[in-house]
Amino acid sequence: MLTMTKQGLFCRAGDFYIDPSRGVDHAVITHAHSDHARRGSRQYYCVRSGEALLRARIGQNIPVKTFAFAEPFEINGVKISLHPAGHILGSSQVRLEYAGEVWVASGDYKRDRDPTCEPFEPIPCDVFVTEGTFGTPNYVWEKDMDLGKQIHDWWMRNAARGVNSVLFAYSLGKAQRVLGVLEPFADRPVHCDPSVAELNECYREQGIALAPTTCLSELDSDRRPVGELFLVPQSFLKTPRARMLGPRYETAFASGWMAGGRGFGSYNKGFVMSDHADWNDLVRTVLETGAKRVYVQHRGKGALVKHLRTLGVDAYPDSDMVPGEMFQLALF
Repeated sequence: MLTMTKQGLFCRAGDFYIDPSRGVDHAVITHAHSDHARRGSRQYYCVRSGEALLRARIGQNIPVKTFAFAEPFEINGVKISLHPAGHILGSSQVRLEYAGEVWVASGDYKRDRDPTCEPFEPIPCDVFVTEGTFGTPNYVWEKDMDLGKQIHDWWMRNAARGVNSVLFAYSLGKAQRVLGVLEPFADRPVHCDPSVAELNECYREQGIALAPTTCLSELDSDRRPVGELFLVPQSFLKTPRARMLGPRYETAFASGWMAGGRGFGSYNKGFVMSDHADWNDLVRTVLETGAKRVYVQHRGKGALVKHLRTLGVDAYPDSDMVPGEMFQLALF
């Protein structure tokens, strides 16, 4: 039902794409990250809670049809429904039903608790197209970490020494998750980059509780904050606004790449906070779908495919979804 093309995942039966890499006639969007949502399509389809984020990222006037989770709709005879992926607010798995067969394209997903987005739901299917960003056994998250307390404690320790705290996080999804887990602890505003501040409002409009924030563009440029928390993208230190930090600050990065301390690099601190499934949850999810065949996208193609095969799952890398490769697979 789905093939991998230069434009992205293509459903020939319905003549539409999932997260196309360029403008197409019909684009079903799993979420608003820039590697999944791009300008130029004639018609977009997404879940209702993700609409404001999609418009904020690629244009307020784009043509969008929105649906509730699990609400069925059709494109050219293919029955489609969107189901929670747990990646960011409004992130979706795409369920496709046609000619008696059900496929699910996961998009990006996670199984960890996150107060800022809808929790993942496993969807039974015949064929499952799964992401595999952290698809090696090296990446396993601790499930009982109180990340909000960890981040707040680091901030307060620095503040007690008169040191500013600079926490790098992706502007969409990760930054709001940080603010969500900080909400029970923060008693003063977190200073956010303008790229983060706009997206925060999309979350608040959906009723998501975030820690109090101020936008860096609203701060007095002559004021030198002390002991404050700055939530910014990694490029922040190269901008003129970074001068307000003064000489005393520590940096940290919130990412799954911090697992095991492997990704600390030049950061003073690393918080293992991933918006993708770890190794155990990738395997668990595949098995819960009951899929007869599985295709793996992204970095986990080799290790995850091999492991799934040892479990009796008919697993392949997404390169086998290229039309010519699929023909050879059918012959085999």
